[in-house]
Amino acid sequence: MRIGLLTEGGYPYVGGEGGVWCDRLVRGLDRHEFDVYAFSNGQAQEDAGWVELPPQVARVRTAPLWAAEEDGAVHGRRARRRFTEHYGELAAALCTAAEPGAAEKPGAAEADRFANALHGLAELARDEGGLVAALRSEQAVRALEHACRAPRARRTAREARVPDLLTVAGQLERALRPLSLDWYEEDGLGAVDLCHAASGGVAALPGLLARHFFGVPLLVTEYGVRLRTHYLTRPDASPAARTLLAAFHGLLTAETYRTASYLVPGNAHARRWQERCGADRAKLRTIYPGLDAAPFARVGEDRPGDRETREKRDKRGKRERTDPHTLVWIGRVEPAKDLVSLLHAFAEVRAAEPGTRLRIVGRTSAPEGEAYLGHCRALAAQLFPDEADGPHAVGRNPVSFEELGGPGAETTADVHAGATVTVLSSVVEGFPAGLIEAMFCGRATVSTDVGAVVEVIGGTGLVVPPRNPRALAEACVSLLRDPERRARLGAAARARALELFSVEQNVAAFHGLYLETVARTPVRRPVLEGAGDLQPFAAPAEAHVPGHWTEPTPRAVPTWAVETPEPVTETVR
Repeated sequence: MRIGLLTEGGYPYVGGEGGVWCDRLVRGLDRHEFDVYAFSNGQAQEDAGWVELPPQVARVRTAPLWAAEEDGAVHGRRARRRFTEHYGELAAALCTAAEPGAAEKPGAAEADRFANALHGLAELARDEGGLVAALRSEQAVRALEHACRAPRARRTAREARVPDLLTVAGQLERALRPLSLDWYEEDGLGAVDLCHAASGGVAALPGLLARHFFGVPLLVTEYGVRLRTHYLTRPDASPAARTLLAAFHGLLTAETYRTASYLVPGNAHARRWQERCGADRAKLRTIYPGLDAAPFARVGEDRPGDRETREKRDKRGKRERTDPHTLVWIGRVEPAKDLVSLLHAFAEVRAAEPGTRLRIVGRTSAPEGEAYLGHCRALAAQLFPDEADGPHAVGRNPVSFEELGGPGAETTADVHAGATVTVLSSVVEGFPAGLIEAMFCGRATVSTDVGAVVEVIGGTGLVVPPRNPRALAEACVSLLRDPERRARLGAAARARALELFSVEQNVAAFHGLYLETVARTPVRRPVLEGAGDLQPFAAPAEAHVPGHWTEPTPRAVPTWAVETPEPVTETVR
């Protein structure tokens, strides 16, 4: 079948968010054909270019969300009147929607009003060639102001002032830029069998329009719920602006969840958020992200006696270690990872198990991360003075800060190969991919109970409360002192990761869901039932997959129906 893959700031751009699993999905489903429709999130991302695309990617179309391309559309009086009507209805839906955190959900009236306004704007953009100038016009700001001053508007919306209206109108213009694209034609998204949005939010908007214009089914994957992200951003905005923007993203999410044939959360944590945001449980299909286990096979298949923590008994029966115990933390250095608690916990570990070392392997991605790394280095120097074997030896700190790709840390597998226990100390975490890599390597883990950690670990690791250095230290010490338990947990962790979190299971699950979605979608050609409704299942899902069932087979004819001339023989006398 032909899949329209919709992304925002991700695939096919180098280093894009979620680009790795999209690339693995496309490469794994090589029987299907993919058209990629991608939004870029900045000039730097566009300058970095694309990843190498496999042959099954037939077409790539991109558009910048960070800059609006002038469409050159000049609206007449009738078009301006249509725009004012639809934009005003959309603004009215925002002003009357339930406020974030309220017990009541967006009502059916607001949802229908929002959907009709969105479709009306999309049809206007299609008829007139775009809405860029209209969304930036004073006309849009006045329509928004009129909706905020209406009698039925929420109290917070009525408090909006001119700067708030300008902020909200600017954000709406950015979010509605996909309406002005030329993707919604018969040879564009109208030609695909299925739209797959790699995230919610704006990335799913072209899928909503493809469903509206052509009846193309929509599948939405969310490994992190975008609506939750919008609720947590823009803390510096005024209450009125935050309320209106949250209402827009809430209504857009509700419309996406209502329209999509299936919603695919990447874990139970995301699934609970989707249900709280109004998703229908019947549409939810949890599919864990797939990670490539091959780079970790060598480390994961080592026998326990071959690992770095080897113990032997000397002649007097005392245990003697050939290598010191090593705790490993690997990830992106930022305050949410709570390395400060990890360092304080390690101080207690060192008191109980002298000689233990801690390797912090990671990179920073922002000035905030650089400052946090500097703070952690200073704290480590204060807590752990350099140790030397003698007065003439160079001291060495038991805590090392390393960067992935450096000596001894060329790959993630190399880092885990030197680990006795892998530690995760975060206070905020989504789906912990780094933890799965440690499980692929067969390492016992100690983690904080945040995000989807418990769901990923199952019973194969120790879990402690976040921001609790003492509990973290006690869990680490218990594993350091029990090599047999470490071996059991590591083996169970590797088996669980291979069963649930491999690329193969991810690709197979999406392949089945693609077929199920198309099979349950009425065909878009006019094949009608007796009552005049579209006939479902007129094109079986197997028709989209190459195989022997798509090849015409000759009709079987019974042997008795075949006219076989009787041979003529002569009798020789």
